[in-house]
Amino acid sequence: MPASLPTLRTPINPLTAGQLPRFTQLALLVVSVVLSAAALSLVGSGGIGAVVVTGTLLFLLVSFILSANVEGIRRAKDRLAAHTVTGFFLLALAPLISLAWEVLASGVARFDFRFFAYSMRNVIGEGGGAAHAIWGTLIITGMATLFSVPIGLLTAVYLVEYGARHKLASAIRFFVDVMTGIPSIVAGLFAYTLFAVFLGPGTKVGVAGAVALTVLMIPTVVRSTEEMLRLVPNELREASYALGVPKWRTILRVVLPTSLAGILTGVVLAIARIIGETAPLLVTAGITSSLNANPFSEPMATLPVFVYYQYVTPGIPAEPYIARAWAGALTLILIVMLLNLAGRLIAWKFAPKPGR
Repeated sequence: MPASLPTLRTPINPLTAGQLPRFTQLALLVVSVVLSAAALSLVGSGGIGAVVVTGTLLFLLVSFILSANVEGIRRAKDRLAAHTVTGFFLLALAPLISLAWEVLASGVARFDFRFFAYSMRNVIGEGGGAAHAIWGTLIITGMATLFSVPIGLLTAVYLVEYGARHKLASAIRFFVDVMTGIPSIVAGLFAYTLFAVFLGPGTKVGVAGAVALTVLMIPTVVRSTEEMLRLVPNELREASYALGVPKWRTILRVVLPTSLAGILTGVVLAIARIIGETAPLLVTAGITSSLNANPFSEPMATLPVFVYYQYVTPGIPAEPYIARAWAGALTLILIVMLLNLAGRLIAWKFAPKPGR
């Protein structure tokens, strides 16, 4: 009889030797939180924060030990890393959700037609609205966009297309980075001083606020546009040059259209970054209770400043002022949200499509 062949044993892969049931992690989390709440309540420290922290630590410990015994140490470490990252994500998300909920719950009471249709002229106590502040925000932000986008766009074109080997480009990038980090109040003081030189001390007009916001907006536009222009393949430029197209027309007809989606998205995000600024507008545009649509004359109210004054200088009773402040904050959040949605829509609409 032929000798029996030795049986070949398939090596056991430690990564797939075992696997925890699908809902084990969720069950462990629930049990850990319940046990932590019970234990802390016995010692009189049953606060929500303490329960969450203690329950999370207990869950991580038990989950690691259980996974290490069933699935192996490598899979256990992988689960521990995934749970840790997820926990920090939820920790970062919690303040945002809490803020959104608080603003929505407190601001919806005055989120009515009167709030958007009336100003605060001759209004004391209840009633009135923020129409003058909303229009002021739109006018000043629009002027700041009109000032900063051409400057930022042309600066980025110079940095990418013309100044790649010049020392001036390095100096410009350095100062742009410095401007990115300056406090907003510094931009406000700069604009206030500039207009005080020409129009006299104490001058507060809407265009001064627009200049202050322009100083804050230009670095964002420059940096976002520069990055988008660098993403344009050099092959497109070289093909255009090979056809005899001059450089300025190549930039205008090839480079800018290819990066248009990213440029517009960066501009929209820059607008969302400055629309909620308060400090520079306090010292440049001021506040008024009436609608002023002329940015070159008299103070002009804006939503951030309106919210600030409604909250810090309430009348008696204070409830109507606080309600208007919350409604103004909710309006600002909705405007920023709409701007972000517009940025995503623009990126989708103008992004280069395959086959073009």
